[in-house]
Amino acid sequence: MNRTEQPAPAIPVHACFTLRFSSTPRGARLARRLCGERLDTWGIPYGSDAHDVLSLLISELATNAVTHGHVTGRDFRVHLLALSAPDAATLTIRVEVTDTRGDRLPEPPATPAARAGAPAADSARTGGRGLFLVEALADRWGCVPRPDGPGKTVWAEYTAVTSATVAPVARSGPSAAPS
Repeated sequence: MNRTEQPAPAIPVHACFTLRFSSTPRGARLARRLCGERLDTWGIPYGSDAHDVLSLLISELATNAVTHGHVTGRDFRVHLLALSAPDAATLTIRVEVTDTRGDRLPEPPATPAARAGAPAADSARTGGRGLFLVEALADRWGCVPRPDGPGKTVWAEYTAVTSATVAPVARSGPSAAPS
């Protein structure tokens, strides 16, 4: 629930998954589905609260990359890290979504008190709640400049109780090169 500019914690990476997706609504949907499958194989089963929360975080960050980070002809990248915890029953999942537009940084969501005073017309809007959801659901989140080119990486972390031990296999897709 804390927005921070800190880098990833110094916890060993247990497994990772990286893919590039087209910067379209279809790409965002595919990112959510493929990441959901990966979470299931890591011991966070479909239908569990942790899986639902992580799927929502992935969906919101990917949708923001498509909506606000889109540059024609450029993809966005999703990187999932399963970070080992001292206790084997939990796993911290770090979701990183990288786009190529560095001039549009995410703005922190308005506080609930400020949102309560919003006019009724504003409460009927269908957009603008993504980062509010990320703030509410993630243990930590933030944004850092992209180190390997123009753009930014927006990340969120969530600690989940797992149903199985994750096999320590680092896996990347065929299009894992930077976008």
